[in-house]
Amino acid sequence: MGLITIAHQLYYGWGMIEFMRILMASFFFIFGSFKIINLSGFAEAYHMYDLISQRFYFYGYIYPFLELALGFAYLFEWYLFAVNIITFLLMLISAIGVFKELAKGKHIACACLGAVFKVPMTYVTLAEDLIMAAMAFIMLFTIHS
Repeated sequence: MGLITIAHQLYYGWGMIEFMRILMASFFFIFGSFKIINLSGFAEAYHMYDLISQRFYFYGYIYPFLELALGFAYLFEWYLFAVNIITFLLMLISAIGVFKELAKGKHIACACLGAVFKVPMTYVTLAEDLIMAAMAFIMLFTIHS
């Protein structure tokens, strides 16, 4: 993700908003792709902590494609105002679910890289969600398309 973003910045010039947009596009592409590799495994793992997936199990099957759609929207600058609202809400909801599980002291697998890699959910997962939510929030007030 970082290399993609840096390469883009070197070619097109440096800018904080552009940096965030490309970082988020690459984040959603990479993480969404890993989730699709084993879609049912992802949905099962995601259901353990995501608030929406706990209520609507099928959401775990939709979420990776939603991430890919957000990645395309950020990359091609499609409807960025709406995309930033959606991203802000999704990341905030995800952060709440992650926080609730971490606060319980449970040791569960993070579904962030799908079911391909078995990584434990930690406060890094929470930080990633909150950073993504913060970037979307900042871009809400700087991008008006």
